[in-house]
Amino acid sequence: MRDYELRRDIERSEVEGYKFPLGIEPISLPAPKQGYTLEYTPGEDGDPDTYAFHIVLSHDRLSAVLADAFALLPEDVVPIVEIGSRDAYRALDVYLGAEEVPVNEFLNIWKRFEPLLLEDGSIGAGANAEQPFIEVFLDTWKGLLINVPIAMRREVEGILARHGLREVLETWPHDLDHSPDPPSQLREVLRTDDDQSPDLDEILLQLREAWGLELDVDPEVNVDESGRRLGMVLWHAIVLAVREDRRGKGGYVTVWATAGSLSEMERLVNDHVEKHMPQWSFEGFFSVDRVAFDERPEELSDLMLRRLKAEVHMTAIDEW
Repeated sequence: MRDYELRRDIERSEVEGYKFPLGIEPISLPAPKQGYTLEYTPGEDGDPDTYAFHIVLSHDRLSAVLADAFALLPEDVVPIVEIGSRDAYRALDVYLGAEEVPVNEFLNIWKRFEPLLLEDGSIGAGANAEQPFIEVFLDTWKGLLINVPIAMRREVEGILARHGLREVLETWPHDLDHSPDPPSQLREVLRTDDDQSPDLDEILLQLREAWGLELDVDPEVNVDESGRRLGMVLWHAIVLAVREDRRGKGGYVTVWATAGSLSEMERLVNDHVEKHMPQWSFEGFFSVDRVAFDERPEELSDLMLRRLKAEVHMTAIDEW
């Protein structure tokens, strides 16, 4: 697997001096007001009162402001990644570091992936800390969120002022959400010339491993975004496996199964590989998503809608 590369065949869009990330192509999107909005949040249950700065600025100015924002972080942080989800029952996958990591380690990984994180419109990333409570996060639209205790308000305002940024009433127009037509569209920014070119799934896997990220869901409960319990649903997983009898030769195992939670799906797949594929060892999920019943593959067309027990329906393996 080669290092990732960004595409060179697409041009950056610009509207009224505002340069967009490569991954966002405006259609009828006006330029935002560059600057920041400020929101006060009173603390609850012992949490501190905070100020949230949401900063919008042209792509060519973003990296320098981001570097100063990261300097606010303390010695240990929890990495965060948000990415558009393929799961049928949620729009966004949020990954959090299972443990704190030294901020220098976080930043070393960030620098490796920063060109992509500044350009791709489907992934956001950053870090937070509890003591003191500080969060620096770059969202999918490449807006920069800085959340700090109230005592640090002036410090953040000073940083932003040095970059020529002032508080504004709004950045993006509020009526964008009510537009009958999409004002912009996403486009791929990674070069994927062949099988050795990493795609966004591979990038996410690398970030998960480097930062120790875990999906921020309750693995024992199967609910949708509104909290509605779903019961048994169809799952699609791609599993990383190693063939023990061929000196570490690997492969991707595709699994279609019914399960009532992420934990049950993990146990089901692990047991299936161990029982029916003894020459392979389960290394972890490359991806795992719930699938709407109508989106099942043709091979499962006879599968009943109502399913009462967890079971594997179909597997396939792609060795490499």
